[in-house]
Amino acid sequence: MGIFICQKKYILDFLAEIGMVDCKPADTPMIPNQRLYIEDKAKVADQGQYQRIVGKLIYLAHTRPDIAHFVGVVSQFMHQPRQHHMDAVWRIIRYLKGTAGGGVLFQKNNHVEAQIFIDTCYGGEKGDRKSTSGYFALVGGNLVTWKSKKQKVVTLSSDEAEF
Repeated sequence: MGIFICQKKYILDFLAEIGMVDCKPADTPMIPNQRLYIEDKAKVADQGQYQRIVGKLIYLAHTRPDIAHFVGVVSQFMHQPRQHHMDAVWRIIRYLKGTAGGGVLFQKNNHVEAQIFIDTCYGGEKGDRKSTSGYFALVGGNLVTWKSKKQKVVTLSSDEAEF
């Protein structure tokens, strides 16, 4: 027993709004090991459409930690979206189609132990070589906060990235 926060109706309405109700679901929100960066010669995507869709994905990420990192990745290209960025957004949407009933469950447990897990991807961005750090925190076994953020400077070692 517990509280389950789900935005299934929002996702289904979103799919209908963008004409993807009948799309084929994807197993993962992003292609494994896919690196997104700005290619100057790549085909430009519709910036207004990109910003509207990514904005809705940002809203969904508040109750869908499984897409939070990937939405953060595609949101880095809001001002210069290319077609391969839009393709990554469509992939996230296709993943949501297959997992529309997902969300966050808060359960009563017999403890209130706090746990925090942290990781860093050292120099993982092809375009600027900046590291991405992330964390999530559990209280009583329930997810209470999470974050993924690109660091502001280029680090020279994995130790420096994690610090």
